[in-house]
Amino acid sequence: MINQGTIIAKATGSGSAAISMFRISGSESIAMISQCFKAKSPKKWKKQKSHTVHLGLLNWDGATIDEVLVSIFKAPHSYTGENVVEISCHGSSFIQEEILRLFISLGAQPAKPGEFTLRAFLNQKMDLSQAEAVADLIVSESKAEHEVALNQMRGGYTAEIAHLRQKLMDFASLITLELDFSEEDVAFADRTALNLLLEELQSKIKSLLDSFQYGSVIKKGVPVAIVGKPNAGKSSLLNALLNEQRAIVSDIPGTTRDTIEDTLTLSGIQFRFIDTAGLRETQDQIEAVGVARAKEKVAQAKIMLYLYDPNDTDISEIITALNEFKRKDLIIVLVENKIDLIGDLKGTSLISELKKQSSHFSYDALCGVSTFDTRSIAQLKEILFRQVNNIAIQGDVVVSNARHYEALQNALKSIINIKMGLENELSGDLLSVDINEALHFLGEISGEITNDELLGNIFSKFCIGK
Repeated sequence: MINQGTIIAKATGSGSAAISMFRISGSESIAMISQCFKAKSPKKWKKQKSHTVHLGLLNWDGATIDEVLVSIFKAPHSYTGENVVEISCHGSSFIQEEILRLFISLGAQPAKPGEFTLRAFLNQKMDLSQAEAVADLIVSESKAEHEVALNQMRGGYTAEIAHLRQKLMDFASLITLELDFSEEDVAFADRTALNLLLEELQSKIKSLLDSFQYGSVIKKGVPVAIVGKPNAGKSSLLNALLNEQRAIVSDIPGTTRDTIEDTLTLSGIQFRFIDTAGLRETQDQIEAVGVARAKEKVAQAKIMLYLYDPNDTDISEIITALNEFKRKDLIIVLVENKIDLIGDLKGTSLISELKKQSSHFSYDALCGVSTFDTRSIAQLKEILFRQVNNIAIQGDVVVSNARHYEALQNALKSIINIKMGLENELSGDLLSVDINEALHFLGEISGEITNDELLGNIFSKFCIGK
């Protein structure tokens, strides 16, 4: 999958635009531009400094293609660590096609998805977790997602993990040395110091694993299921939250027979709202499918907005519904609808009754709304934002990558095994097995331990030109 030649790709979006930009990377990139670019003032390319920009004409077969800006970045001081040339041209589709044809005729090869960042990784300009963060940064759609990706791209937690891994590697070397002197019964590795390092690693990894709950919802968007009986006002609430007529509203029960989804960003966090079919027993086969899908969506949701009309509420129905859906990682927000008609919020007494009849029930928030009252909808949005922030960890370190999460889980298991081995006074050769496993899993995060299949899977998901 690794191409050693010079590659080219358009780094800007498809179609016509005011400006487009091409990126060329490889040992021959500067030699190629010198064959077809005539700067406004005479230039000797080999003498030009890195990180300089030049205005001139791009020519091919005696004809001018465009007036362009050419930026040069000399190895190793470039994104890929190779000689890199970037050409900013006018965004005509014809000009773009001509530039691509020109450099392919000069020997450049079209870049594959993620090939520039792959070269940056292979040339040690960034580790693998930073490379993955580049892709996350490109597709980030909210402030929180952008901040998590940016922090990881800057090094995030991998520098600390690498430091602790190096310490563990030093112990592994000492234990290996002990095996060479096994007949002399000499101990080079201080078991007490090793145990302290394992405690530090275990604490750090647990903290990172705990952060994944928050990082995952930030990266994918927080799924919020709007649940309740038919005619509770779920579709009206979705429309009010989105401030548009997204779902059909009707007085006829069972209007919503399938799930309707849309996204909204609140204070930098993206929420995915899901309007579900009303929960009830029904003989209508289509509606029954909708109810089943509603239950599936709640099972996948991070937050459930349980919407009810206090004038049409049976306490046993609410208890049954909440007990069916309640799980440890589900945030339940009770939403009392139509407060414009009932005046005072009645949910407080309802909560009290719920606690009496279901001792294991607890609610995360209570809010009264009217879909005609923008202030109450704003209050509900504020509650949603607070609920997500409640699961946020302290500090900037957040794991949002499922591959990292799996590697950290495996590393933690190995570290626990090492600690048990120390307690049981296992021999150095048996300890070294678990130590090497821990080193392997920690190395997978930064890419110190990798293979072509893994790299191919990661970088194939990148856009072309990055």
